[in-house]
Amino acid sequence: MPQNLISLAWTDAELAEVDQALTTLETRLEGLASLSNAQVRALNKMGDKSEAFVRQTVNVLAMNPQVLPPSFSLAETQGDLRALDQLRPRLARLRRLTDRADDTTIALGSDLMAASLEGYALLKVSGRNQGLDSLRQDLAARFRKTGAASTPAEEETPSA
Repeated sequence: MPQNLISLAWTDAELAEVDQALTTLETRLEGLASLSNAQVRALNKMGDKSEAFVRQTVNVLAMNPQVLPPSFSLAETQGDLRALDQLRPRLARLRRLTDRADDTTIALGSDLMAASLEGYALLKVSGRNQGLDSLRQDLAARFRKTGAASTPAEEETPSA
């Protein structure tokens, strides 16, 4: 019996709702940054230890605005911190969802590969006298070795 890690079926209406939800997310989150690898490497990073420093500094600056020059925007800094706090829980939900989608893609691919390998083995055994030899040989291309010329016996042996 073939492996069956997962079975999914969505209606067209359900997929349309998902697509609409994604469109809404893309629209509402269009202000998110898109940085190149070089830009990311060049930026100061705020890790867990640095975050406490950042929060404390913003609080101290808010209590002592007289030390800030006019070119320093405390409101912008506070807005960035607020936006970070708003984005993080939503990003965590999106990551969980994309992790599940990635796992589902792997499970579906594995189910398909297992079923195809089992079906191919059945074709090799049962399909010999049913005019399926040319189709079976086409499928055997998946198992052909690259490099040195392979023998017909090698073409028939799945090495997954």
